[in-house]
This record gives sequence, structure tokens and C-alpha cells, in this order.
Amino acid sequence: MQTLHSIKSSVIANEPGCPIHVTAFRRVGGKALTFAGLFAIMFIAGCRQDMQNQPKMIPQRGTDFFADHRSARDQVVNTVARGQLQEDSYFYTGVIQGANGYREEQNMLPFPVTMQVLQRGQERFNIYCTPCHSRVGNGLGEIVERGYKPAANLEDQVRKAQPLSHYFYVMTHGYGAMPDYRAQLAPEDRWAVAAYIRALQLSQTASTSDVPSGVQVQKLSDIADKEHLPASYAQPWALPSTAVQAYPPIKSEGTPGMAPANPPDPKIEIPATKPAPAAAK
Repeated sequence: MQTLHSIKSSVIANEPGCPIHVTAFRRVGGKALTFAGLFAIMFIAGCRQDMQNQPKMIPQRGTDFFADHRSARDQVVNTVARGQLQEDSYFYTGVIQGANGYREEQNMLPFPVTMQVLQRGQERFNIYCTPCHSRVGNGLGEIVERGYKPAANLEDQVRKAQPLSHYFYVMTHGYGAMPDYRAQLAPEDRWAVAAYIRALQLSQTASTSDVPSGVQVQKLSDIADKEHLPASYAQPWALPSTAVQAYPPIKSEGTPGMAPANPPDPKIEIPATKPAPAAAK
């Protein structure tokens, strides 16, 4: 049995029968030093201040980089986001700047009207407008029968006299009890609906002479019979008795805008004309 002194001597002498060799010891030590060096390099690289102090501006925080100590900077003048140039202002607003500086509506469309445009306008009108204005635009839609204020009659002389872009402007900003529909209708769809409204107005007072040659004219009653629709489908629409108009509340009863306490068809009184002032003597 080898003694401690003999093992130590064999390691130093690098004897073949020794369990520990100087070459193996050197090999293991070299690998350890290599790994230690790599770890030290990685550690030193990870401790750089570029990772901890990132060169960026955090919103609502100050900074010493700018003289006013504000991290948020103003946008460059005339900067426009991608896809938001909106160079054709009439297409996106429906108004132009008049000679007096005020906005003016125009009786024109920003693009040619085709049958595809009218069909698109009819589709969007039937989806978003008919609940209040009805399919024929007389303001007696289904929602009126459920207590909502009657919508504007698009067939009366006031609406027919309004410029075409007025409908676009109302759909964009709303009017009275009508909310805006800019979220539901893209600008091109709003123009298509405006074009269809004008066509709908023309159709209600059209005559056979307005129909192009070769086009067959059908009565609404015949279409109702063919489609097995009720007879009332072809009759004039009347304001239902359940409709509620936003008139002042009765007496002292404090009711909000369209509460049932308001009369469905109040009497309209026209004030007497003031007498003419006496002639100066």
C-alpha cells in the first residue's frame, strides 16, 4: 500500500501507475481558467451602462437633455401621419371656405356618380338611415313607433332645397337628435348615401317622362302583390299615435326630452302679427 509520501513523489515524478497525473491536472486547470475568463468577459459586457441607462424619453417625465427640461417634444410643423393627408378637404368635410371666410356647403359630389355608387348608397341608407327616416325617407321609420322623436322628412321642400353636401355634413357631425355616423360610414359611403338621398327625392315626384326609354315602370301596389306584401306597403305612411315629439312638457311636469308626457300631436299656434308702428307726426 502506497504511503502519502510515495503518492506525492509519484505525482511529482509523473509515474505511470499513479492515480493522479500532472498532465491531467494541467488539462483540468486550463479549462477552468478558460471558463472563468469567458464568464468574466460576459459579466463585464453585461454591466455596461448602455443597458441600464437607455437613451430614450419616457412620456410625462423630465429630462436634462433639452433646455426646457421636457421629454415630450412638439410635432414638426405641417407633419402629417401616413394615410391622413386628406388633401381633398371637400371630400372629407363637405364644405369649402367661402369668400366671406365662412364654411359653405355645395350642391356637388367630389366624384362622378355611377350606378355602383347609388347601389352602395342605397345599401348603407337601408342599414343606418331607415330605422328613423324609413325606406322612402319620409321620417317615419320603425323606431318612431317605439317612442323616438320623428326624424326629418327628406321629401319636404326644405330638405330638397338643401345642398347635396349638407347631408354629408349632417352624417359627419350629427344634427339635433340625430347622432353623427362618421364611425359607421366612411367618407366615400357618406357621399354615396347623399347621392342616394337625392335620387330618392327625385323618385318620389318623378313622372313617366323622367324614365329613360326602354325602362318599364311598375306601380308599387303591383310590386307589393307580386312579393306578397301587405296592402299597407303601397299606401302613404302616417305618423303613428305612439310617436313622441320633443316638445315642452305638459304643465309643470318635469320630464326629460322625449318622455311620454309630451303630446304626440300638439296644436301649433302662430302668434298674431305685431301691429304696424304709428307713423311719425
